[in-house]
Parts: sequence; structure tokens; C-alpha cells
Amino acid sequence: MLRSLSISNYALIRDLKIGFSPGLTTITGETGAGKSILLGALSLILGQRADTAALLEKEKKCIVEGIFDSNGENLSRLLEENDLDAGEQVILRREISPTGKSRAFVNDTPVNLQTMSEVGLKLVDIHSQHQNLEINNNTFQLSVIDAFAGLAPDVQEYRRRFNDYRALQKEYNVLVSSEQQNKAEKDFLEFQFAELRDARLKEGEQDELEKELDVLTHAEEIKSSLYTVWQNLTGEEINVMNLLKGSEQQLSKLQSFHKPSEAILERLSSAIIELKDIASETESEAGKVDHDPGRLEFVQDRLDLIYKLEQKHGATELDELIRVRDDIDAKLGDLGSLESRLEDLKTKLVREEASVRKLAEDLSEKRQKVLPGISERITGLLVQLGIPNAVFKIGNTRLSDPSEYGTDHIEFLFTANRKADLQDISRIASGGELSRLMLSIKYIISHSIGLPTIIFDEIDTGVSGEISNKMASIMQQMSKTMQVFTITHLPQIAAKGDSHFKVFKEDIDNVTQTRLKKLTPDERIVEIAQMLGGVNISNSAIAHAKQLLN
Repeated sequence: MLRSLSISNYALIRDLKIGFSPGLTTITGETGAGKSILLGALSLILGQRADTAALLEKEKKCIVEGIFDSNGENLSRLLEENDLDAGEQVILRREISPTGKSRAFVNDTPVNLQTMSEVGLKLVDIHSQHQNLEINNNTFQLSVIDAFAGLAPDVQEYRRRFNDYRALQKEYNVLVSSEQQNKAEKDFLEFQFAELRDARLKEGEQDELEKELDVLTHAEEIKSSLYTVWQNLTGEEINVMNLLKGSEQQLSKLQSFHKPSEAILERLSSAIIELKDIASETESEAGKVDHDPGRLEFVQDRLDLIYKLEQKHGATELDELIRVRDDIDAKLGDLGSLESRLEDLKTKLVREEASVRKLAEDLSEKRQKVLPGISERITGLLVQLGIPNAVFKIGNTRLSDPSEYGTDHIEFLFTANRKADLQDISRIASGGELSRLMLSIKYIISHSIGLPTIIFDEIDTGVSGEISNKMASIMQQMSKTMQVFTITHLPQIAAKGDSHFKVFKEDIDNVTQTRLKKLTPDERIVEIAQMLGGVNISNSAIAHAKQLLN
């Protein structure tokens, strides 16, 4: 429960510190006195956004601090999960600097607004007037059913699995899109790879083929020249070898008496041996060279293919072309793994969808079981609140595809008239009926959600007289197990409070400020009498006020 609230330099509040008690607390005041300012300040420590426009004195810092009793396992777990001290109290503090910088603290530990909001949701529920419109919202309607049935753990588990499923679905869709975009590229790469693979390229092949082409192109010229050399060395008409052998014989005759001839003879003998070897090799090589048109055509075609592929793929040599082929092969491998991953993901997606549908079905069955009980209890409360012919029912239509909230589409159906058809409450319920319906809903779920504090901001809009008295009685019943605040303009409700605060404006140092005061018993009589009869209080108004308070 909220133990105390301190506010400084916020809107029309310069400095305010006030303590609160358990039970039902009523807050009254003239229109425009600043009741909404109090809620605005409280909202700051519940994680709402703020700006410097809220500062009373623009050069000073705004500070709002609330001290709450710490109770409830869910709150303790949340604090521990965020590494926050979990003691007997929870202190929420918000600071807004003149520059607009905002700081949030939970138990003096800095936190972000998301964490502050999560903690605040475990402490306070502020029911503002516009929230009556939320009763038409399917999400809100489902939350009522889930709270009444105590399905928070089931809903949390379902949403976790559903979010995992949606993330998986998103990943699958991205891969499908990528696969479709890559299909054309894959077809092209497969064509390129097949062309390069079928070419059966080998390292060093191009150089060998180019050399062979030179030989095949000049085969006749090579053969003729080699045979000419051989003939010159060993032929019949010209026989260099015979001439050299004759010269060798002449030098042999001289070596015995002419010493230089011996050295010349030795050199000539070596030359004859070398020339003899040359003649033999020349004859052999000439025999190897042959004009082969078929081989020439093959080599030319092979080189033309290599040159064409090099030009097509921007390669300057065969080794570079081979690397291009291997790179294409690697890309195709990646695309193949994408297809495999897509298939695996599809299998997993089908399995996860079945699991989500099963969880949604189980959740829907649990919701369906409590619908009659909720309808009966709310109908009973509406009758108690002065709608004698009220009928409230909850319609449930199953959706074909699971959503974040399951497969249930809830409709709150209502009629205030005997034998009238049930219709969606957005079409038929008046403002006063909506207020009573919302109070009934808050009443039946208040025990289920275990919330320590609830604040009603003029939930009595559109009602008066005896009905407001009955609404106050319901809030009194709620206050036996939780702290209840109600901001009201109705004296019948104001008189039911265990404590009563008045919001008013006061000019201090030529500055209009909003003040909050806890009323004494005598001051309560005056306040309620004024609510009954206006500023000029009559004796009958005083008597009526005392009667209401008693």
C-alpha cells in the first residue's frame, strides 16, 4: 500500500508531503483544484514520461517520491530479477532537472523507466475516466478473464512461446525471401559452374598448349630444317663428318713432331664427338615432328575455349580462371546450405505452430470455464448497483489463427432492459452504466490480482443518489483487503471514506499553489455539507452531512 507521497516543484505544487492509511481514502475538491495534478505526479513514479513543462519553477529540480509497503511474492521476485533491494518497503523516486533530464530510482538504485513501470504495476492501479473506454477493448476484456481465473502464469508462458514462434516465423519469411531472390542467381551460377567444370581445366595446361601449338603450326618447317642440318653433317653430297675425320687423320700425322698439332687434334676429336651427337639428335627430333592437322585443330579449339572463358570471367590467366570456378562452387555450396536451413526451419516452424496452437487451446478452455461465473457475478453487482434488469454475458469466438493473446475473441454483452437483446456494451451502455460495470469488474478481479492499492479517478461519473451510495459500499468492501483511493464529486461516496483529503488552491507569495489536506471530523462535515448544498451551508445540509458520515 502507499504509505506516503512527497512532491516538490511539480505543476502547481511547490512542496507537499502527506501520509496515507489503509482502507478507503476519499479525495474531494473543486473542479480545477488540482486533483489531476496529484495523479500526474503519482504517474511519474509509476514510469510515465515527463517534460520540463511540469516544473513549477523552471530553474529548480522536480522530485516526486512514494513509499510503499513491500508485500507479495511477485513484487519480491521482480525486485530480485532486477538486482534491487527487497525489504519491507519500496521507495520509488523520480527527478526531473530543469534541462529535461529524468532520473528514476527504486530503493535508491537508478533504474530505467521500463523497470520503474514494471515495479509500479505491482503496486498501484490507477483507474482514470478514460479507462472506461477500455472496457470495449478485446485485450482488456481478456485481461479481466485471465485475472479472475488466475491465468497469469499460463498467459505468460503462452506469450513467451508465441513470441518465439513469431520470431521463428519472421526468420523463416526472411529466408524464403532470400531464397527467392537467390534463385535466379543460383541458376546462373549453376550454368557458369557447369561450363567451367566441363572444361576440365588443369593448372599449367595453357602454357603447354601454347607451346605445342607453335610446334604444330611450324611442323613442316621444323622437320625440313632439322633434316637439312642432319644431311649437312652426314649426307652424301655434303658430309661435314667425313671432312672432319680427314682433318683428324692429317693432324694425327703431325702430332709426333709438331707439338701444337697434338692440342688441336684433341680439340677436333672432341668437336667430332659433339657433332656426331648433334647429328644423331637432329635426326631423332626430325623423326618426332609430324604435321598432324587433327591434333592442331584440337589444340586450337582447346585454347580458344580457355581464352573465351578467361575473357568471360575477366581472368588474365588459367590459374585465375580455376579460382573463379572454385569460388562459384563455394557460393553454390552456401546456397545449398540455405535451402537445407530453410527446410529445417520449416520443420521446426510447423512443430512450434502446433505447440502454440495446443497452448492456445488449453488457455481457451480454461477461460471458457470461468465465463459463466464472471457473467453471473457482474450481473449480480449491476443489479445491486441499481440496474435491476441488468444482464451481462461474455461471448467468445474462436479465431482460426493464434494471436498474441490466444485464439479467443471476447465480447462483453449487456442489456439493462427486461427481454431486450444482448448487445455489445460499446453500442448500448450509457456513461453511468459503464462506470458501474467497470467498478464491478475491478471489484471481482481485485482479489485475484493481489494488487495492494487501487485509485479510482471519478469512477462515479454519470451516477448519483442511492446508486452512488451502493458504489461506495462496494469500494468499502474492496478496501477490507486492499488500499482504495477514490477521487469523487459525490458526497455519498466521500462520506464512506475511512479518511478524507481535500484538494484546494491557495495563493502563497502571489503564486497559486495546489494544496492537499487531511480533514478532521468537523472539517469533513463542512466539506460534505458544501458538496450537498454549495458554499452557503444550511442547517439541513449540516444535518444531512452528519447523517451520511454516521
